[in-house]
Amino acid sequence: MEKQQNRRGAMLSLLLTALLLVTVIVLDQVIKPTDSMSMLLKVLQKGSIYALAAVSMNLLNGFTGLFSLGHAGFMLIGAYTYAIFTMPSEARDTIYQYYDAAIRFSFPEALSAVLGPFGTVLGVLLAVCLAGLLAAGVAYLIGLPVLRLKSDYLAIATLGFAEVIRAVFQWGKLGPVTNGSNPLKSFVRINAFKITAGGTTISLATFVPVLMATVSIALMVLLVNSTYGRSFKAIRDDEVAAEAMGINLAKHKMLSFCVSSFFAGVAGAGMAMVLGIAQASNFKSAMTYEILLMVVLGGIGSISGSCIGAMLFIAASEWWLRGLDSGSFLGISAPGLFRNGFRLVVFSVIIMIVVLFFRRGLMGDRELPDLIRRRKKRSDKKKEAAK
Repeated sequence: MEKQQNRRGAMLSLLLTALLLVTVIVLDQVIKPTDSMSMLLKVLQKGSIYALAAVSMNLLNGFTGLFSLGHAGFMLIGAYTYAIFTMPSEARDTIYQYYDAAIRFSFPEALSAVLGPFGTVLGVLLAVCLAGLLAAGVAYLIGLPVLRLKSDYLAIATLGFAEVIRAVFQWGKLGPVTNGSNPLKSFVRINAFKITAGGTTISLATFVPVLMATVSIALMVLLVNSTYGRSFKAIRDDEVAAEAMGINLAKHKMLSFCVSSFFAGVAGAGMAMVLGIAQASNFKSAMTYEILLMVVLGGIGSISGSCIGAMLFIAASEWWLRGLDSGSFLGISAPGLFRNGFRLVVFSVIIMIVVLFFRRGLMGDRELPDLIRRRKKRSDKKKEAAK
C-alpha cells in the first residue's frame, strides 16, 4: 500500500513538473516584454534560481542539521566561473579594461565552431557544471576545518569564509581572472536561448532557468530519498545515535556540504544568466539571509516549501508590492505615504505575520504529494461515514 502511494506521488510530481514546463514555454511565447504581465516572466526566471538556492541550503540546514551561512560565497564562485568561461574572446579586451585577461577560453565559442548551435548549448552546460564543481571544491577545502564546529560557531565560520571569498574575488592582483571589483558582462544570457525554425523564433528565456532549477531540485530529491538522505536525517535528529548506528559523521557531513555547495554554484551560474552581470558586490551576506528566509517561510525540511517560499518571496518583493515605492498601490494614490522604501516595511510586516501563524513555515516538513494524500484520505473517510 505504501509503495503504491509513493508511486502515485512520484507520478503526480512528474505530471505537475511536465505541466509547469509546458506552461512556461507557452508563457514565453505569449507574453511580450512590453506587456503588463512581463513581470511574471521575470519572477519565474529569478524565482526558479532562488528556489534552487533555497533547496540547496535546505539540504544542508534542514535535512542534515548543519547551520551554514556561506551560500552567497558559493553562488559567487558559480557566477564568476560561468561568466568567465562563456564570455566571447573579442569582448574580453573591452570588459577587462584595467587588466590583461588571463583566461581567453570560452566553452560555447570553442564547441560552436565544431558542432554549431548544439555546441553553444553544450558549452553552456559544461560551464554550469564547472561552476558547480569549483564551488564544491572550495567547499571541500573550507569544510575540512569548519565542519568540526557545531551550531552557531559553524554559522559564523561559514559566514566569515563567504566574506573572505567575496573580498578575494575583488582583490586587484586577481584582476586578470576576476576583473577585480569591476563587473563581468557580455557572456551568454538567457535571452540568447532561442530556437528558429521555418522563420519562427521560439524563445526559451524563461524555460532554461526553470528547467535548470527543476533538474537540479529533482537530483536533490533523489539524494534525500536515498540511503545517504536517510543518513543526513539521522545526523540531524541525533548525531550520537547516528554514529552508534555506524554512520560516518565526517563523511556524510562533508558530502552534504559539498553537494549543497555544488548546487549553490549552479544557482550562481543561473543568477548570472538571468541578471546578465557577475559582480562580487551583488553576493553579500544579505543574499544568504534572504535565501534562509525563503527556507524558513516554506518550512525547514520541506523541498516543496523551499520552492513555494522562494517564489512567494520574489513575487511579493519585486512585483506585487512594487507600487508601494512608486506612490500608487491597488488603485490608491498616496505619494506622501507610498514612497521609496515603504515596500520593505510592508513586506517585513507580512513576513512577521506569516512566521507568527506558521511557526514551522507554510509547509512544515511536508511535501505537496503528502498534502494531496491527506486530502484524499479525508475525503475517503467522509464517504465511509456517509455510508
